[in-house]
Amino acid sequence: MKKRIRAVVQGTVQGVGYRYFTLIRAEPLGITGYVRNVPNGDVEVVAEGDEEKLEIFVSALKRGPMGAVVRNVVVVRLPATGEFKDFSVRRF
Repeated sequence: MKKRIRAVVQGTVQGVGYRYFTLIRAEPLGITGYVRNVPNGDVEVVAEGDEEKLEIFVSALKRGPMGAVVRNVVVVRLPATGEFKDFSVRRF
């Protein structure tokens, strides 16, 4: 059964390749949704997929790419909507 998460990643996560790191981690897991920078310096991730795969994905979000300093990842679990066909990088 598909699940959905909304994660807000806090720390030094903009300008370090975090969004593309997220894209590269999502695709092989079959996770759909998006990642985007937000004006306050955080990164927002909305993702849907199998629960076990989302757990692996969230673990990757907590590490981030080399150069990122992830201070906190706030994850909210929500019902899946099935609205996404793939995983994408969005602008603000």
